[in-house]
Amino acid sequence: MVNRFSKAPLQQGLRALFALRSTWLLVLAFCLLSGCDRAPAVHTLSGPTMGTTWSVKVVGLPVDMTPPQLQHELQLILQNINQQMSTYIPDSDISRFNQADAGTWHTLPADFYQVLDYALRLADETDGAYDPTVGPLVNLWGFGPDKTRINAPSEEQLAQARARIGWQRITLDADKRAALQPGGIYVDLSSVAKGYAVDKLADYLAARGLTNYLVEIGGELRANGQKPEGNGWRVAVERPVPGIREVERVLTLSHGAVATSGDYRNFFEQDGQFFAHIINPHTGQPVDHLTASVTVLADTCTEADALATALTVLGPEVGIAFAEARQLAVLFIVRTETGFAEIPSSAFKQLSQAQQEH
Repeated sequence: MVNRFSKAPLQQGLRALFALRSTWLLVLAFCLLSGCDRAPAVHTLSGPTMGTTWSVKVVGLPVDMTPPQLQHELQLILQNINQQMSTYIPDSDISRFNQADAGTWHTLPADFYQVLDYALRLADETDGAYDPTVGPLVNLWGFGPDKTRINAPSEEQLAQARARIGWQRITLDADKRAALQPGGIYVDLSSVAKGYAVDKLADYLAARGLTNYLVEIGGELRANGQKPEGNGWRVAVERPVPGIREVERVLTLSHGAVATSGDYRNFFEQDGQFFAHIINPHTGQPVDHLTASVTVLADTCTEADALATALTVLGPEVGIAFAEARQLAVLFIVRTETGFAEIPSSAFKQLSQAQQEH
């Protein structure tokens, strides 16, 4: 008898069903392993550097890199910069230059030379309001590697320190990447080195193909791209109140850097008088106008960091004029009889308005 209900088609159908089921299982397993339909992970790395801390938030990683590997490589970059430009390290490149004999030329590491060259150009542009040779005054007031102070230095001490100040005394040789120590010059790049280090970390991430990140060292930041949900990186501008962490306003960064210089974190008081760590090279005294903080947005953190210090020394009136002439995005926060007041540059106003519209 012929069986009209042959098992062959049924068996073929079952095999096809099992094959389809196996395919979906493979797809499901692949998704679980590779993160199908999931936002890429945000890796947060951090560590100590330059007397403060650093942190990096980066979206995703190359397939050949793990978070511990990236952490190690970033820390090495920071150690190299610190060894070049820290006045707190006795045998750093900058310390050796500062201790060198008068009239001697010194070939500098590439990073050190680049930062010093930029600092001297900014000193020229600000007529010495920013001066990388202000170190003797910074140390005298107790804000450098020397011991902290509890009282102001004497007029004689100030005169001796001011005699060593003068960015014009440093000569650079670009071809040889060298600097001349004229004698007694003490270079202090603490107002720009952290910003430069932020840029070095950001540039390293970009070179590894990472385009979405937020880099921060001691409050100086540079961002690029977006977070996994598609928004820019939100960063806070602090209200300049000593001993309290309050937010003045929030900025959203998708490309660029921001740095703030203020007198509310590093200072001492004597007989009711307030002495902050930002020194005016022209007077030899800590800045004494009503500026509480200056926030600068720029393409690089090197620029933002150094400009924030320069503008703090210049003060709100001259500083805003300086910013307007160069279309800088700058926010001064000044003290008034009724509290704090914001003085933004035109470029900062435009940026804030654009962010609010989005």
